[in-house]
Amino acid sequence: MSADLLADTELISADLEAALDRMMGPGADDGDVYFQRRRSEHWSLEEAEVKSAGRGLRQGVGLRVVSGERMGLAHTDRLEPGALLEAAACVRSFARQGTTGRAVLDLSRSVNDLYRPADPTGSLSADEKVELLHSLDAEARRADPRVREVFISLSASHDQVLILSAERRLSTDVRPLVRLDVRVVVEQGGKREQGSAGGGGRRDYGLFVETDRAKGYAREAVRRALVNLEAREAPAGVFPVALGPGWPGVLLHEAVGHGLEGDFNRKGTSVFSGRIGEQVASELCTVVDDGSLAERRGSLNLDDEGTPTGRTVLIENGILRGYMQDRTNARLMAAHVTGNGRRESYAHLPMPRMTNTFLLAGGHSREEIIASIDKGLYAVHFGGGQVDITSGRFVFNAAEAYWVENGRIQYPVKGATLIGNGAQTLRMVSMVGDDLALDDGVGTCGKQGQSVPVGVGQPTLRVDGLTVGGTRTGA
Repeated sequence: MSADLLADTELISADLEAALDRMMGPGADDGDVYFQRRRSEHWSLEEAEVKSAGRGLRQGVGLRVVSGERMGLAHTDRLEPGALLEAAACVRSFARQGTTGRAVLDLSRSVNDLYRPADPTGSLSADEKVELLHSLDAEARRADPRVREVFISLSASHDQVLILSAERRLSTDVRPLVRLDVRVVVEQGGKREQGSAGGGGRRDYGLFVETDRAKGYAREAVRRALVNLEAREAPAGVFPVALGPGWPGVLLHEAVGHGLEGDFNRKGTSVFSGRIGEQVASELCTVVDDGSLAERRGSLNLDDEGTPTGRTVLIENGILRGYMQDRTNARLMAAHVTGNGRRESYAHLPMPRMTNTFLLAGGHSREEIIASIDKGLYAVHFGGGQVDITSGRFVFNAAEAYWVENGRIQYPVKGATLIGNGAQTLRMVSMVGDDLALDDGVGTCGKQGQSVPVGVGQPTLRVDGLTVGGTRTGA
């Protein structure tokens, strides 16, 4: 595999080893050489015409040295031995004198085989991609005469990575990724609303066309827009809130998940720092991060440090069990790595990041949870939001929500925002549904200027009291 990845360059595996030898030495606790080649393409349609189509190729090598808590990175897109040695000499200067030991690695797991490595950009011809875009535009307009505008985005990437660790362990992975998004604007009586839907995963474009999934996105985008067209203004106040399955897990990801990443806890800046073994959530809540789910957007055969991904239990029946770790934070915290070392590209440093993070199912049905609400909100889809990662405080916009009264859904509402604190929200979970679902494959997580694909999920939940910001006072 390594020979195949380096075939189009002036490099061989021995050149990577020579660069590693030059940058490691006294004062270096860890390090790696990370080669990456990424092919990508993007297509878009609006006003019933394909407006843009483009392809890109980016490749290079990042060289990292870790010394204590410090990291040094040098990277180059000149794929030749001399450039690698120059970068190695540069990054070597970051290491301080004196050594503090090596990372403790858990190598008991076998390498995963979670997705087919074929390049997804070639799974449909250019004509077939254009035809797909036009068919989705027609499907959305056919769904309802009030559709005025349709915007469609189709993209794919093919990532090839090779990682040489400080222990001279060579790891490779080939990562396909596709995504499709549909957004529509509807109009009635001069009033305009919009809705969106989409999905993706570590597959080729067959994911969208084999079962007509793509047309389902178009119809769902129209449905969401029409719901908003009929929606009333949301009330403001503190109410019990039912959160729907799937994508609403983004709230868990943002308001709780980041607080369970190793770096924040090592530095003591997370509300979960030093609390392993304590009750931090309702006993109904078990939260896991699992990067080993087949073909999911957030999954990886191995992370960006060469560690196989797996299933990490973060919170079990409300008890904090552990954090997500990369090699550096695991070493500094005397913990095991969990396969959560991720970086955006060869030009970035790895850090502990989520993969697919979700809350496990419970024993209640969706109908039971809604029936338990006297007056409150049922939020089934989220738009944007803001989160303070260290405190867990959040504000999320509900893109689709309904007012519930006397245990029954009454009407859709718009303009609702959910305001709260992630850790406190988990403590207020009083019912957990049996309908666990993961999102459709559109999640992208940002942290310290880096973006990586992720997955989120949850079953239907009842939270006993959340502040709902709305444009109408009271119920």
